[in-house]
Amino acid sequence: MPENVNEPWEYCLYIPNDLRAVTISRRTLRLILTMHGLIRLVDTAELLATELVSNAVRHTKGPAALRVRWSAGVLRLGAWDADPEPPEPPVSFEQAADVVEEGRGLALVRACADLWGWQPLARDGSRGKVVWCELAAA
Repeated sequence: MPENVNEPWEYCLYIPNDLRAVTISRRTLRLILTMHGLIRLVDTAELLATELVSNAVRHTKGPAALRVRWSAGVLRLGAWDADPEPPEPPVSFEQAADVVEEGRGLALVRACADLWGWQPLARDGSRGKVVWCELAAA
C-alpha cells in the first residue's frame, strides 16, 4: 500500500499498433492502480482504457501510448496516437446499444467518465492526438 495516495504520479506505456496491446495496456493499468491503492477505480478505469486504446490501435496505423495520471483526487487516462484527425463523434448510448461490433467505444467513455475530450498534439515535428477521460476518486 502506498504511503501517500495524495501524491501525484504519471505513467506512459508506449505500445505497437497491435490488438494484443489492448490487453497488455488493461493489465498494466490494473497493476498500476492496485499498487497505488486505487483498487476501487480499477473496473471502470479498465473499461475506459480498453476503449481508448482499442480506438487508437484499430483506427490508426502507427504506434500509440496509454497515459495514466493521478493528481488532486482525479485519475486521467489518455490514449495517444500518431493520427492528428479527430475521433469519430460518439453516438448516443441508446444508439450504441444497437451496434453489434463497433462504434460503442466513445459512447461508453462518455457514459462512464466524469469528463472526456481530445486534443491535437504536435511535438518535435511529429503530430498526433490524445483522447482522454477523467474519473474522480470520490
